[in-house]
Amino acid sequence: MKKKISFWYVPLAVVLTVLVTLGGVLAGLQALTGQHAAQLLRLLYVVHRVQADFVGDPFQTNALYDGAMKGLVKTLNDPYSEYLDHKAFQSMSQVTNGTFGGIGVVLGQKEGELIVVAPQQGSPGDKAGIKAGDKILAVDGEDMAGHSLEDCVSRVRGEKGTHVKIKLRRKDSEATYTVDIIRDDIKIESVAGEILPGTRIGYIRIAVFNEQTGADFAKTYKELEGKGMQALLLDLRQNPGGLLTESLKVANYLVPKGPVVTITDKEGRSQVYESNLPAVRYPLAVLVDHGSASASEIVAGAIQDTKAGRLFGVTTYGKGCVQTIYQLSPDTALKLTTAMYYTPSGRSIHKKGITPDQVIPLPEHPTQDVQLEAARQYLLEQLRK
Repeated sequence: MKKKISFWYVPLAVVLTVLVTLGGVLAGLQALTGQHAAQLLRLLYVVHRVQADFVGDPFQTNALYDGAMKGLVKTLNDPYSEYLDHKAFQSMSQVTNGTFGGIGVVLGQKEGELIVVAPQQGSPGDKAGIKAGDKILAVDGEDMAGHSLEDCVSRVRGEKGTHVKIKLRRKDSEATYTVDIIRDDIKIESVAGEILPGTRIGYIRIAVFNEQTGADFAKTYKELEGKGMQALLLDLRQNPGGLLTESLKVANYLVPKGPVVTITDKEGRSQVYESNLPAVRYPLAVLVDHGSASASEIVAGAIQDTKAGRLFGVTTYGKGCVQTIYQLSPDTALKLTTAMYYTPSGRSIHKKGITPDQVIPLPEHPTQDVQLEAARQYLLEQLRK
């Protein structure tokens, strides 16, 4: 028997969607007065004239609106705010879910330049020699100067088995190099851990803060405790960040009871996120580098400020702002910088980064992980006390 569908079901769903959308539009229109309202009408008139009179290559009306919204957000000159069309929204969803096709390199934008935030360990990009801080100059022969971050990311990603040619420039250098990489299915394993050989030191690496990180960290942490962990080495190098909620779940295992991060919006309203951990359980060392950004800086900053552990490595990326995702339709959204965040001591790390307690540059051609070794020696000393 076929299931009977109520006559009112579809119309009511449509009406509710329209009302919700109109609610947001009307709220925005209330803020428009005089000149602003006139500018909005000008925009609508331009769209109308293009639709009515343009003679040239065929176009889709949706593309007009997509272009207008992309241009509007781009004028903010904020590398973290963008209009996400269908393709960009799908790409973002794949990353937060932990699986996507590409070369395994996280890209960002600084001072108008497209740069590598962090290559995923063992990914095609990592194997090709791409490093954090490298600047993207061209993709498949197309000069990336003036291109948006979204556009560059969409060009680099693609189906498994396809090629992409990328021209880059090393950080703080004029030397350029080009790599031809075969894309692969990239699955981000957020958390991995082990007991360092011959020690009671647990080692946990967090590659990114995605939807599974909090649960995966808790599981790994407890497994290492079961194996006799008496100290913890947390590796946040090349971690570009991710979800704030997941970084807070991790902080609850590492930061003593009290503030972890304070988020302050445009109106000066602040929300403090706190840890409920009664006390730090184990000596803690944290590895950070230029690829440690956003959510990983929240965790590292809280650990440093509360003296819950000691940081080793080099200065972090310096992303101290928070983005909110406003979904506009099932497959489009607006990603907008809506707040700044501050560490427990009240400092902003935006565009400055976090300087480790012990600065240890990694040699160009290392024969040993000197950063990890320094952190290991520190923890061994703490265990001998």
